[in-house]
Amino acid sequence: MLYAFAFERIGVVVSDLYFLNPNPLHGQETPERGVRLELRVFESGELPGSIYSARPITIGRPLWRVDLLQDAHAAPNTFDRTHHHPDVVGWEPGPRTFVEELSNDPLSWLTGKLTDISSLLHETGISPEDISAADADSLRTAAPEIVGTVRQLLERVWAGDLGRPKDDVGAGVVTSMRASWL
Repeated sequence: MLYAFAFERIGVVVSDLYFLNPNPLHGQETPERGVRLELRVFESGELPGSIYSARPITIGRPLWRVDLLQDAHAAPNTFDRTHHHPDVVGWEPGPRTFVEELSNDPLSWLTGKLTDISSLLHETGISPEDISAADADSLRTAAPEIVGTVRQLLERVWAGDLGRPKDDVGAGVVTSMRASWL
């Protein structure tokens, strides 16, 4: 499932996520599941027809990523693999950054990041030109709704409705996969 919150030039996308055989270099050989949130560049295209035509929308490159993940076999709400990627170059995230406050209370941590835009820009190295004052204000205002959406997705992941492997994984042939919009 994918949710998008678009403002002027940036927005937030949120999706459930499932990894089979995550990177064993991190000591995480078992599957992981949860919710991913990304701050992304958005572009609203020109109308391709009349004033009533559908508008093309492009969800562009990520600026920042948060993964509220846990071992897929663990009890809900453990957040044992929760991390963020303050460094994103092009489409590739930098290394996982584990923060105790993020793992202990991810939704409060996320709310803090989405409401303190200047701190987020400083921490991630995102250029202030990438986020206008209007975008920053809109992001702050939408933070409760965005975090509420993350909470709802997490609850559906924990219930087993989302964040699950694809149906063909049970055959044992697949050794690595990602099931997610993001």
